[in-house]
Amino acid sequence: MKKAKKVTASTNLNENVTYLRDELGVDKSFDVIQLDVNYAGRDMVFYLVDGFVKDDILNFIMKWLSELTKEQIEEHTIEKLIKTYIPYVEIEATDDLNRVVDTVLAGPTALVVDGEDKVILIDARTYPVRGPQEPDTERVVRGSRDGFVETLVFNTALTRRRVRDRTLRMEYLQVGRRSKTDIVVCYIEDIADPDYVEKVKDSLSKIDTDGLPMAEKTVEEFVAGRHWNPYPMVRYTERPDTAATHLFEGHVCIIVDGSPSVLITPTTFWHHLQHAEEYRNKPLVGAYLRLVRFIAVWASLFMLPLWYLFAVQPELLPNAVSYLVPNDPGQVPLFVQILLVEIGIDVLRMAAIHTPSAIATALGLVAALMIGQVAVEVGLLTNEVMMYFAIATIGTFATPSYEMSLANRIVRIALLSLTALFKIPGLIIGIVIWIFALSRMKSFGVPYLWPFIPFNIRAFRDVIIRSPIPLKNRRPKILHPQDPDR
Repeated sequence: MKKAKKVTASTNLNENVTYLRDELGVDKSFDVIQLDVNYAGRDMVFYLVDGFVKDDILNFIMKWLSELTKEQIEEHTIEKLIKTYIPYVEIEATDDLNRVVDTVLAGPTALVVDGEDKVILIDARTYPVRGPQEPDTERVVRGSRDGFVETLVFNTALTRRRVRDRTLRMEYLQVGRRSKTDIVVCYIEDIADPDYVEKVKDSLSKIDTDGLPMAEKTVEEFVAGRHWNPYPMVRYTERPDTAATHLFEGHVCIIVDGSPSVLITPTTFWHHLQHAEEYRNKPLVGAYLRLVRFIAVWASLFMLPLWYLFAVQPELLPNAVSYLVPNDPGQVPLFVQILLVEIGIDVLRMAAIHTPSAIATALGLVAALMIGQVAVEVGLLTNEVMMYFAIATIGTFATPSYEMSLANRIVRIALLSLTALFKIPGLIIGIVIWIFALSRMKSFGVPYLWPFIPFNIRAFRDVIIRSPIPLKNRRPKILHPQDPDR
């Protein structure tokens, strides 16, 4: 990422003010404030962004400065102001005016003093923020109700609250030539593989773009690659406890300012099928919930293509279960019926997103009557199509990862299309291509289907069965943790 050329501060106040005023656009932006003051016989100028500054802290600092005498700051002015007369924790000095501009636009306040070739930066900022509420997409029956928010510092605090390891590292960097988006790379130094940590940081440092309008999603597209691959290469979470669990395993988290979702790297296919609810219950109950979830996910992928195959070739079914296929396929071809319902469900989902919650229930009732009952009565759809598609849809919504559910939906349509074109060979070839493609995928060097491909029986057992926590005394080998024992 290209950096702006350094512009060194001058001892002449007017030169510094002229440069900062022009670069910050003080005359063009109403919220960028230049405050000219005089303390202890010295002209000083504050630069700040209205709405980012804690007024009470700034007023308190200005009160202290107003009580200074000329003799108190006559020599070593900057050093005395920082170490003695400005009572604040997050304070530093710099001689780079371009850094001052970027810092002020990020929220902190700059103080320029006449006769000094350094500018004081006071990080007394605050951001509009909502409370750390439980995320809608990762709810649990019993467990913590806090979740990540859109403010970076809040998210790092929520993480450190659960990981009090002295080697927990929060490394800060900025991405975006214009947006200067704050990003934190979070990992436990004594556990995470150093080579992998460097790989993640190197990928972030190579991002060369104007800004990150979609925050963490834009970061993922830059660092994960495989732009036309529907499957997610990282895992998103809005739960601090989920992020902490992965940190203890040896993963690296990427926290992006402005987003309540934290990126967990690397991830495999199976990470997207796990949910915190499984670990909030007894091991046997958690194992049962995981088994049910796996069945739902596989049903969302394969049930419709299989049913369509049996519907067009009923001779494949034994007589005992011949009732599974429709006696009357209707006036519209089954393949077209399934595509119509697939598109209808997506339209309904998008409509629900854009519909106020007060009328969302009414929208659901209208959709059920229009798409379901009326479509069947007029002969557009059959009851069997509606039933099997409802099962597949429930399996899609039961997938913990929203990104994984959308990817599986695309694969389902592809399998259905191949089955419609080539019958049994099409379905078999489609499944083989799907498994082959997943087996070749890697997330930051980690095989996407591990521990199934390459096979690791101990790790695969933990994937299929929710093991008791006291028995999970080893970290995943694929992450090459420095401390393999829990």
